Amino acid sequence: MFGWEKNTGCSSIDTIVGQHTKLKGDIRFSGGLHIDGKVEGSITAEPGVEAVLTVSEQGCIEGDVHVPNLVLNGSVVGEVHVSGRVELASHAKVTGNLYYSLIEMAMGAEVNGNMVHCTEEPQRQKQANDRASELPDSGMAAAK
Repeated sequence: MFGWEKNTGCSSIDTIVGQHTKLKGDIRFSGGLHIDGKVEGSITAEPGVEAVLTVSEQGCIEGDVHVPNLVLNGSVVGEVHVSGRVELASHAKVTGNLYYSLIEMAMGAEVNGNMVHCTEEPQRQKQANDRASELPDSGMAAAK
């Protein structure tokens, strides 16, 4: 819609859930997943891969979503966690909290919940603090 393929590096669709399909259960995927039907369950991209979840205007997800990239023109009822880029098209509707790093939102898109901007920097800082607390006592405790 907004030049998506150039920005994500993943423009192929590996799996399609058809318009007249209702799927119950959790989905783990890599690559491209396109949903035209209804999914009742969580959708999670495999860690460490460039994956894209695309939900068409007819598509509906009832469950949590954890993906690096999302193009949404349908509906999601649940928590949405997008570590990379989320694109909300004009018919997109999220009922639940949306956690994002980069967002593009068209007129008409809805988010009925909190929109929380997340960056990798707080996570890196937390990891550094965790590693420092695991070191043997070498005067670091006094510095805290």
